[in-house]
Amino acid sequence: MPMICLSDFEAYAKKHLPKMTWEFFAAGADECCTRDDNLLAYKRIRFRPRMLQDMSVMDTRTMLLGTEISFPVGIAPTSFHRLAWPDGEKSTARAAEAMNTCYITSTYSTCTVEEIAAAAPNGFRWFQLYIHRNRALSEGLVRRVEAAGFQGLVLTADLPYTGKRRADIRNNFQLPPHMAVKSFEGVFEEESCSEYGLPPNFIDPSISWNDIYWLQSLTRLPIIVKGILTKEDADLAVRHGVQGIIVSNHGGRQLDGGPATIDALIEIVDTVQDRVEVYLDGGIRTGSDVLKALALGAKCVFIGRPALWGLTYKGEEGLREVLQILHDEFRLSMALAGCHNVSEIGRNLVQFSKL
Repeated sequence: MPMICLSDFEAYAKKHLPKMTWEFFAAGADECCTRDDNLLAYKRIRFRPRMLQDMSVMDTRTMLLGTEISFPVGIAPTSFHRLAWPDGEKSTARAAEAMNTCYITSTYSTCTVEEIAAAAPNGFRWFQLYIHRNRALSEGLVRRVEAAGFQGLVLTADLPYTGKRRADIRNNFQLPPHMAVKSFEGVFEEESCSEYGLPPNFIDPSISWNDIYWLQSLTRLPIIVKGILTKEDADLAVRHGVQGIIVSNHGGRQLDGGPATIDALIEIVDTVQDRVEVYLDGGIRTGSDVLKALALGAKCVFIGRPALWGLTYKGEEGLREVLQILHDEFRLSMALAGCHNVSEIGRNLVQFSKL
């Protein structure tokens, strides 16, 4: 069966993954309202396309903090890629390198940062960080990431505690014995690694805005903060000297009842006023979704679950297919809307449905 759109990869993954793994990837918090609204919110936005624009020459390229990528879709940080494909994050890194886009590697990776860097030596990668209660562990990880050639540090801001994901609780989700969170392999051998492959209460709930300054003291890498949903926090992020903001609700896996990310985007873009770059994840399933997000001010979007579906299908090749489909759909949507390049995509391209 030919894979024509992202929902084909979703159906394949649901059919072929073990039930516990599928439900871990698919899970949202509580009643999954926010997870589902991430997708539904795009349906409320309509285009105002322009005609007779001579679309014979087009360009999908853009820049992320000064680095060129082939089109404005990167790979969001998601955990445990070896649950989807034996080579795990190494395959993810190779696919991102092949497609010339950004891959944000998760703290909860099942390959080491050194293995990931070696798998795609010319790849463009950022690293997503959770801060451990033992700050020395996080400090050591930041230094390893910088030494391995990662080009940005993404601090997740929306997880002082893990959201209540009912499916994981019902399934008693555990990593298989032959897998581990490789960032901390060997560190917790005397402890029960019962909470997503690490000891319970691994993440420091005392994290605050001052920790941006702490990270800046450790590294020269640009710091991007992920999980911002309000103009107040966007302003604080800028004032604390971050280089980028990812508008994110953790795929609807944290606070259920928060806004869809595309709905939160506008007030954040208006507040930031180009002082830092603004990105978005959550709910991207088509190239037209990408175009809508850029029209509302995102510099780039990141895909989470669809990347895992691509890996499940055929590893690196499957993820490349997912990215290629999004690239081709985005380019077509640009053409049909009358945009030659990303700099022409603006808010006058969209309107909100009355429905």
